[in-house]
Amino acid sequence: MSLYTRFTAHLDTVLDILEADGVLPAGLNRKPVTVEPPRDASHGDLATNAAMVLAKPAGTNPRALAEAIVGKLEGLAEVESASIAGPGFINLTLTDATWRSELSVMAEEGDDYGRSDIGQGVTVNVEYVSANPTGPMHMGHCRGAVVGDALATLLEYAGHKVIREYYINDAGGQVDVLARSVHLRYAQALGEDVGEIPEGLYPGDYLVPVGQALAAEYGDRFLKAPEADWLVTFRSFAVAKMMDMIRADLALLGIHHDIFASEAELQAAGKPDEAEAWLRAHDLVYDGVLEAPKGELPDDWEPVVLPLFRSTRFGDDQDRPIKKSNGSWTYFGADMAYHYQKAQSADQLIDIWGADHAGTVKRIQAAVAALTEGKARFDVKLIQMVRLLRDGEPVKMSKRAGNFVTLADVVREVGKDVVRFTMLTRKADAQMDFDFAKVVEASKDNPVFYVQYAHARIASLGRRAEEAGIELPAPDLSLLGTGELGLVKLAAQLPRVVEGAALTREPHRIAFYLNDLASAFHGWWNMGNDDPRARVILADDPAVTSSRLFLSRGIGQIIRNGLALMGVAALAELN
Repeated sequence: MSLYTRFTAHLDTVLDILEADGVLPAGLNRKPVTVEPPRDASHGDLATNAAMVLAKPAGTNPRALAEAIVGKLEGLAEVESASIAGPGFINLTLTDATWRSELSVMAEEGDDYGRSDIGQGVTVNVEYVSANPTGPMHMGHCRGAVVGDALATLLEYAGHKVIREYYINDAGGQVDVLARSVHLRYAQALGEDVGEIPEGLYPGDYLVPVGQALAAEYGDRFLKAPEADWLVTFRSFAVAKMMDMIRADLALLGIHHDIFASEAELQAAGKPDEAEAWLRAHDLVYDGVLEAPKGELPDDWEPVVLPLFRSTRFGDDQDRPIKKSNGSWTYFGADMAYHYQKAQSADQLIDIWGADHAGTVKRIQAAVAALTEGKARFDVKLIQMVRLLRDGEPVKMSKRAGNFVTLADVVREVGKDVVRFTMLTRKADAQMDFDFAKVVEASKDNPVFYVQYAHARIASLGRRAEEAGIELPAPDLSLLGTGELGLVKLAAQLPRVVEGAALTREPHRIAFYLNDLASAFHGWWNMGNDDPRARVILADDPAVTSSRLFLSRGIGQIIRNGLALMGVAALAELN
């Protein structure tokens, strides 16, 4: 149990006592009550808003309630002092022994320090990447892939059961275009001169081996055949090959999905019809006519009766058609059915989308609210594009890919860990520049290097102590001073950072936290440059060396735990 969890439990016990004594009425909502570090470190180690948020519903004065709470908290052995700030905020200063004990907990729990059970019993479906199966992954896909994968790992660490899902968009017009593009490469493989790739087809060289594979499979059987004879076959073949390519690209990032859901299979199984039937039974779909477009009517517009979802009941600005006039499903209708399917096996849904889908968020949120009767939490995380640079200059596009730089090319140049860490150094909805030169730069301005360097420094300490032949006694943590305990206090925040990041669906918080921890560690380390007695390894003082090594290893453990949540390996040495 982490320190913050433990003190939340202490506070709950105090509030229970105050209820039993009649100071507080029973049944108060305690969810708004928090235990966290104060904004100003000079105020103490922990702060709680308990008196502020409970006083009004309890019909009492916040400061009077704070005094009652403080009177109980002061009796805890772990508390050095408790005070009231302003109208009723409570600040606690913990004993040094408490922080030394927490350092020992970090060592004991190891990889599990920071793990939480807040998600116990809750299944979350995280759908991410879901790129059209028409070509290799690019860096826009990369960012969404990393964010989704890190979020899934984070949620698992916080106690949730997680389903990692990829939605294959294999039922739209884009896969017909893919089939036609592949047919051209098929003809090329059979010796035909195809010339320039016509406008509207996919031009990338990555389709050449697909055409060759088709030629090997079918010979010239479909060379001169009408499109109707080969379109379905070529479409299925090409989608399968593209998904093999996409899986291989994702594997370079260490990303694997539990489920690959096919849009074509979804429709073939009649899932959209099931969703429509359910919605009609609940008066949430009706047959009606869309409002005319604003402004002048286009010549080809005419009012058509369509099945419309009552999305305005859920905050949308207009009701949305789920079918086209020809009876085929709209994108929204198919997506609605897909989310209906996902909700059958999950309590919560998370979609990782490109920012270009922002306009559809409200309507799909409305659909999920309707289909789950408001019971399923549904979050959409919008991912901004990544601008590729090299020394500040835009990177030239890839001929092989057709019109973009592939994820595989980037990973092979700078490495999986650099890519993954960098993708999490900014909020997902913020624009990002990825400069090939900057992300491998050995400087404190490069967070990837800065955090890895901290871990490598820590790893080196054990080797240096061994090389110096120092016989280390058991660590005496009482030898750790105020500055060193400050590091412990920061390291001890990992559990609450994990829970906060999981609740807000923001894995970048882990990267931000690790950068702060690395900065604090480097600052402590660098004190030894000015004062030799401040160094970790003191050949003439094995006792102090042992205690500082223990502290360093604790910090290293926290860095490893955080990096693992990001899918990044902790390096023992830097090249």
